[in-house]
Amino acid sequence: MDIADQIKTINEELDRLNVTLVAVSKTKPPEVIREAYDAGQRIFGENLVQELVDKYDTLPKDIQWHLIGHLQRNKVKYIAPFITLIHSVDSLKLLKEIDKQAAKNNRIIDCLLQVHIAAEDTKFGLDHVELIELLRSEELAAFKHIRIRGLMGIATNTPNEREIKAEFGELKSLFDGIKISFFKETDHFDTLSMGMSADYKLAIEQGCTMVRLGSTLFGNR
Repeated sequence: MDIADQIKTINEELDRLNVTLVAVSKTKPPEVIREAYDAGQRIFGENLVQELVDKYDTLPKDIQWHLIGHLQRNKVKYIAPFITLIHSVDSLKLLKEIDKQAAKNNRIIDCLLQVHIAAEDTKFGLDHVELIELLRSEELAAFKHIRIRGLMGIATNTPNEREIKAEFGELKSLFDGIKISFFKETDHFDTLSMGMSADYKLAIEQGCTMVRLGSTLFGNR
């Protein structure tokens, strides 16, 4: 499979649907990312902060880097100068640290709130009650250097499409409800990041605006 052809084909498909492609480049060497970049891809997602920083240092500066893996508070400072979007915000404490580090870099950092939608306990994320509490908190209202752009979720790793569809559908309903309840006056709450290589077509059916694809573009590791 040719990476350039795959990038072009999938981007054409997603552009028609108004869905943004995040090319998941974790574990991929810079030369492979460069191939995707040369094919026109500009948004790349990484799981690990150290790997992300190394790639940021060596690759073109117009790449938009997304952090899609679990983020520890003590690592925020390393990505704060350049990160475009953090998908995996799952606590007020983490938001507080992102706000602090963004202020030091004179930036506003875009964030997605990660919601736990899967049946597995191993996945990170806020449950519905925690999410509403966070959005209602006075602390959140006081942050000046973050912007909540939307929600992110990871479905259960299962061959049961009905289950995956239900999880994505639930997240879309939650997204719509929160947009009306908390972000009615703003237009920046616009991103619903759900769907990976195994299930992105189901995520698109359920109304996502952003998918995170790795093996679909780069082949299996």
